[in-house]
Order: sequence, then C-alpha cells, then structure tokens
Amino acid sequence: MLRGRKAVVTYSPAFTLVPTYECFNRCEYCNFRVDPGKDTWLSRDEARERLDGLWEQGVREILILSGEVHPASSRRSPLIQLIYDLCQLALEHGFIPHTNAGPLSWAEMEFLKEVNGSMGLMLEQIRSDLPVHRQAPSKDPKMRLQQLIWAGELQIPFTTGLLLGIGETPQDCWNTLEAIASVQKQYGHIQEVILQPHRPGSQQHYSGQAFSPDQLPKIIAMARTILPPEVTIQIPPNLVADPQWLLQCIEAGARDLGGIVPKDEVNPDYLHLDHDRLELLLATKGWQLQPRLAVYPAYDSWLSPGVQAVVQQYRSSNS
Repeated sequence: MLRGRKAVVTYSPAFTLVPTYECFNRCEYCNFRVDPGKDTWLSRDEARERLDGLWEQGVREILILSGEVHPASSRRSPLIQLIYDLCQLALEHGFIPHTNAGPLSWAEMEFLKEVNGSMGLMLEQIRSDLPVHRQAPSKDPKMRLQQLIWAGELQIPFTTGLLLGIGETPQDCWNTLEAIASVQKQYGHIQEVILQPHRPGSQQHYSGQAFSPDQLPKIIAMARTILPPEVTIQIPPNLVADPQWLLQCIEAGARDLGGIVPKDEVNPDYLHLDHDRLELLLATKGWQLQPRLAVYPAYDSWLSPGVQAVVQQYRSSNS
C-alpha cells in the first residue's frame, strides 16, 4: 500500500477492556488468566469511567479481550451479554469495538456481530497434540477453525493468527497458514493474520524459550507466499525486542502493527514502544506509520447499521 511516495505501515490506536480474566483453559504459556470464580467482572460503570477521555487521546478501537467461561456454565450467557453491553457502550462513546473472547457459538457470534466492527480468534497452530494445550480444551484447532468458517458465513471482518515458539515445527506453521488461506479463499473475510512470537512472561508455567527473532522474517516471507494478497500480515512490535529485527519483519512483508495499547493484557511484561519513537524508527527506512480503524473499508457494507454509523462518521471526518 502506498500513500504519496512512502510505503505505509498501519496500526490501530486502541484501548483494551477486559470483562473478566477468569478462564477454564490452562495454557502453559498464559500470562493472562485467573481461576474460574477468582475474578471480579468489569462493571459497566467501571468501563464507562475508563472510556471517558480516550477519544481526546486519539483512541479509535476498543478491544474487548475476555477470558473464557465454560460454554456449559450458567454464567456463560451473562458474560456474552456483558461483552455486548461493553461493545454498545464503546459505540456510544464513538469507538469501534473488536471482540476476542475465545471460541463462540454461531448464535453468540451472530449476536455480537451487531455491536462489533470486527472480531478475532487466534488459530495458534493447526496441530492438535501440542503439550502446552493439554489442559486447554478450547484450543482444539478444529473448534477454532470452525469459528473462522462461521465468521465467514456471517460476514464478520476477522483477525486470526499463529502463535510461534510453542513446540510447533516449520511444517506445522505451513499447514496452519494453508488452513487460514483456504478459509479466506472461500469467504474473503480475514483482514489480518498475526504472527506472534512467544516471549516468556512472569506468570507462565511453560519452560520454553522465546521464539528466536531471526526466524520471524523468514516466517513472514513464507506467510506472504501462502496467504492471499488482500490479507495483511500483522506483528506485535512489543514482542520484537530489537528495532532492527522489527524493520526486517516489515521488509519481509509485515504491514500492520496491530493495536498499540497502554498495556498489552496478554503479554503484560512487554510494553509497546512510544508512538513517536516507533514513527521515527520506521521513517529511517522510508516507512510511514499510519492509524487505521478496526474494520477495513472493504468490509464497511457488512456492518450492522449501528456500527456502520460510527465507522462512516469517522471516515467522513478524515476524507
């Protein structure tokens, strides 16, 4: 993508709301979860207080990032309703919600589509026997792949991705990317694929090492050969420690840096670079850092009227 004579790298000016950190999964690398019943859920009043003033700070996306209540739990329905209400609250403040709450049923996805600009779920790896997932039932790749398909059928703009460095092989990565590409070719709804390198966190139980940064540009280049050209490759800049490796990732084909937030809730040990420093770094190689919305323009017609109204208001003011 070119703007003038400069090549563009995008990011989303975002803020995260966490309805709950509780999760029935026990992924060994997780630095996010608490045990079921051990967390106080975010209230609507607390969320309203956090949203106030964010527009003036440049925020445009509200990431609703939730732990998972078991589908059979009596508390599952209240959680989905809370997520809906938080998205509605974000819309009322002029923000575009993006929800990632683990695998959802068809009915849950259809319900949440009404108040989201886009949604997401990491496929992580298509391989089903990774030891890090042995206590994480909802990391079943068939279940997660099903959600990618449902999102396509429901016309939900979607983000998915790979987690790298959790015991997979290069062939596993290839197979995972091919699975994503196959779904995209059928439905055309995947905006971005995240290539997320594992970096150890202070709360995890996994003893594996960080994903080697010198391998990431190679994975990006491989992904670019497999994924359809309209799918943007995204990398989280706070997990690519060396600025030079970050630049190499962009040269290899990454074109988006995801949501740049005050705190990365999934990787709380790793802070994002200051926006101005990141902008200056990219400029050294001729790249222009540019904000984007949580939904790409090609998908605006898929949005519910309430979400579309907020998106169009923003697009009109920046045209």
